[in-house]
Amino acid sequence: MAYTTIDDPTLFFDTTTWSTVDTSIDTLNFQPDWVWLKSRSNADTQVVFDSARGANKRLSPSGVAAESTTSDELTAFNSDGFTLGTGDNVNRSSQTMVAWSWKAGTTSSISGGSITPAAVSINATSGFGIYRYTGTGSNGTIAHGLGTAPKFIVTKNRDSGSYGWYAYHIGIGATKNLYLHNSDATVTSSDRWNDTAPTSTLFTLSTNTGVNGSSANMIAYAFSEVKGYSKFGSYVGNNNADGAFIYTGFRPAWVMIKNTQTARDWFIWDNERSDGNPNLLNKYLRANTDEVEGSNSTTGMDFLSNGFKCRNDFGAVNHAETYVYLAFAKAPFVTAGTKAAGTGV
Repeated sequence: MAYTTIDDPTLFFDTTTWSTVDTSIDTLNFQPDWVWLKSRSNADTQVVFDSARGANKRLSPSGVAAESTTSDELTAFNSDGFTLGTGDNVNRSSQTMVAWSWKAGTTSSISGGSITPAAVSINATSGFGIYRYTGTGSNGTIAHGLGTAPKFIVTKNRDSGSYGWYAYHIGIGATKNLYLHNSDATVTSSDRWNDTAPTSTLFTLSTNTGVNGSSANMIAYAFSEVKGYSKFGSYVGNNNADGAFIYTGFRPAWVMIKNTQTARDWFIWDNERSDGNPNLLNKYLRANTDEVEGSNSTTGMDFLSNGFKCRNDFGAVNHAETYVYLAFAKAPFVTAGTKAAGTGV
């Protein structure tokens, strides 16, 4: 049984949707530090913004484009949300939109690794950190300040339009990586993480230009697991119409899944984009493509009180292959205030 130190996950993560041009998104219970936006009904570019780089600095997780400065997309981070311009990627007229927002922290610097970031935003409570650093082109380490080892890290060379998003996940280990911007299966290489798993204090970068380009402006996002709030793991599908169940210890609000053995997209479900029943989800987006939101009963997902369940044998989530996932909570299965007496769990 899982309990949590975070009884209200919406203080650290939330999903927002809107369907008309809205320049003031003010429904969050926190000031976000990372915002990921996508048009649900039009094939516009996915965009992400973070507080370490500053508003107006756009990256796209669905491609390899270098960072660009915009004036009509996300223009400010606010205490209860963010301000948008009217650019098509974030606010196209008569289209439906979604934003996923995470809160990090306010730390301006951190030391302890061989690479010292120029700016960071770290929240050990929610297990999330943002690190803006200059690459060295040599094996190095960054102090992450999360208190426990990150289980998911993704990096981007902000200067380069040739190198995409390199992802470390605990489910594949430090000798391999996935690419958030495409559907490739796992790649084995030592020049990403130097074959070194993150520790409770540091994560390691090797020499690849996509993770540690010499003199390049870089960004990294790192997540450690917080019991009852976030979960990063792997599972093997059962290739059955009665799909696999994955225990998380909470009712999910957001889940992203990637097949590690076969070229499949990164599929995303959340509890705000459903037809009627918020626990039976048939609408998905994909992190690595700008295609519109899909809706299909064969790609459905159940969000349950203690995990999620694949509803069928769809290959993107439930063939007899290995998958990795990221999940964030809507509600913990057991809160800190209702911890089972005498059990320690």
